[in-house]
Amino acid sequence: MEVWGIAIILGFVEGLTEFIPVSSTGHLIVVGSLLGFAGDKAATFEVAIQLGAILSVVVLYHDRFLGLIPNRESLLTRSALEGWPGLWRIALATAPALVAGYLGHGFIKAYLFTPVTVSWALAVGGVGILFAERAVFRRGSRPMEELTPGQAFGIGLFQTLALWPGISRSGATIVGGLLLGLDRRAAAEFSFLIAVPIMLAATGFEVLQMRGVFTADEIAQFAVGFVVSFLVALMAISTFIRILSRWSLAPFAWYRIVAAPAFYLLARGLSL
Repeated sequence: MEVWGIAIILGFVEGLTEFIPVSSTGHLIVVGSLLGFAGDKAATFEVAIQLGAILSVVVLYHDRFLGLIPNRESLLTRSALEGWPGLWRIALATAPALVAGYLGHGFIKAYLFTPVTVSWALAVGGVGILFAERAVFRRGSRPMEELTPGQAFGIGLFQTLALWPGISRSGATIVGGLLLGLDRRAAAEFSFLIAVPIMLAATGFEVLQMRGVFTADEIAQFAVGFVVSFLVALMAISTFIRILSRWSLAPFAWYRIVAAPAFYLLARGLSL
């Protein structure tokens, strides 16, 4: 397949799966393998096109991000996600994964970026989502405006689980938010917000690691994937929030559990 076709397909997969709890990285690894697009450059491409998905969050939640700018009125706000209190909570939720990702980067890329490991992670994450939904059903929950520093840090610890490709960053943080007392919408939207710093850090690190290696055509390929990812993510986020207002996360969990053996069989077939 032409490189432009690969860029469009992977951009679509990234935008569709980045912010729903099914693992964008896992899907990119498997789809990339099916397309014969693998190796260090492929892994870097998969991370780089996340910039498009990141931009979609900034566009959709620009009011939230503007509200994080500290000002004189921040101390009087009734929301925990504004001004310095909001910045502090996002920092607490981001720090664990940044530290763990930096320390474990070599191991993760060497041993966990494979279709087989992704298959196992999909199944484990699906079971985790079903467990979290059962826990939420039995008790009350809070909106994001009442998020405490302890909850933010706890969600950050859950986010480190997503360093295993296939677990899903959004899945881990949403499950963490649900288990720590947030309602579904709050858990999802906080997951979107803390995606921006962690994904910017991951993308920047990959680009610095591979700087000077890519040709002009490959950079253009990145640009195509970026645009497609951005446009698809805009639609995916809006749709996901509407789904959460009506249903639980259980359909995503069952999708993961069903997809896990399918991905595993695909991986076995590709390795033969």
